[in-house]
Amino acid sequence: MADHDDLPYIVIERRSAGLAPFLWGAAIGAGLALLFAPRSGRELRRELGEGVQRLRSAAEDTVRQLQDSVSGTIEDLREEVSSRLDSARRAMEAGRRAAHAARADLERRIREAEHGAVASARPLADSESIDELLTEIDSFENDEFSS
Repeated sequence: MADHDDLPYIVIERRSAGLAPFLWGAAIGAGLALLFAPRSGRELRRELGEGVQRLRSAAEDTVRQLQDSVSGTIEDLREEVSSRLDSARRAMEAGRRAAHAARADLERRIREAEHGAVASARPLADSESIDELLTEIDSFENDEFSS
């Protein structure tokens, strides 16, 4: 069996050339063809003019196609950005509304808790003072912690 390392191989590289080298090659080739063709001066000038006109027309078509493509891409991007900004605005507004609702609910609960705490507080008898009540609380705490 033969060793595969000893076999010759071919490497193919592909490279994409732009439009400019193609146009330069076409112009140079056309110019050389015209120079070496047996024609009269008037006929040569006419054909050169037609060739230049065709080249100009092809270049203008290419530029128009490129402009259309770029314009379409820009418009697509503009619509995408606008759509995402609208989504972000809607999300921010929904968050803002939720925060306001949560705050209103919290304030309502605080008011209810304050109102409930005041309503459930033991009213002081006329003869009792706050000092007597605090003394009673202190003695209760001392009794609880000392036992």
